[in-house]
Amino acid sequence: MRRPSLVALAAVVLISASATLAAARAGLTPPTGYRHWFHVNSQLVDSTSPFSAQLGGLHNVYVNAIGQPALESNTPYPDGSVFADDVHKFTVSNGTYTEGARAALVVMTKDGKLYAATGGWGFQAWAGGDPGKPLVTDPVAQCFNCHTSQADHQYVFSTYIP
Repeated sequence: MRRPSLVALAAVVLISASATLAAARAGLTPPTGYRHWFHVNSQLVDSTSPFSAQLGGLHNVYVNAIGQPALESNTPYPDGSVFADDVHKFTVSNGTYTEGARAALVVMTKDGKLYAATGGWGFQAWAGGDPGKPLVTDPVAQCFNCHTSQADHQYVFSTYIP
């Protein structure tokens, strides 16, 4: 049985670490403390929605302190703005919807230069919020194509509700 060379193993580790560091530099890591950010809104995507298969669940959307003033004033989002969508499974009993386990954590990060091809926004989602389980492999096809319908709103679906 042939064993991989130390050089080949080191190359795999280096490539993996480089990809992880690049994602971290791009702001595409699950944010911490987002439940303490400004809660923008909640929405329920149930089985009657055409988006149920991809986005079904109870969504709680948050924006960080950098993006909050732009959300409230409807002005351009500065680089560093981050939206977090905490998506949970839910149950229904006697007409009451109850939040369940986390299904995914979805993030939009604003960096006009880094993400110029996607309206200045970077997109990622993690299954169960686990940083080791990224879901977005093609941000244009999986995220941005839908967000283009919101081009007049800076590609953001959420609006400020005073």
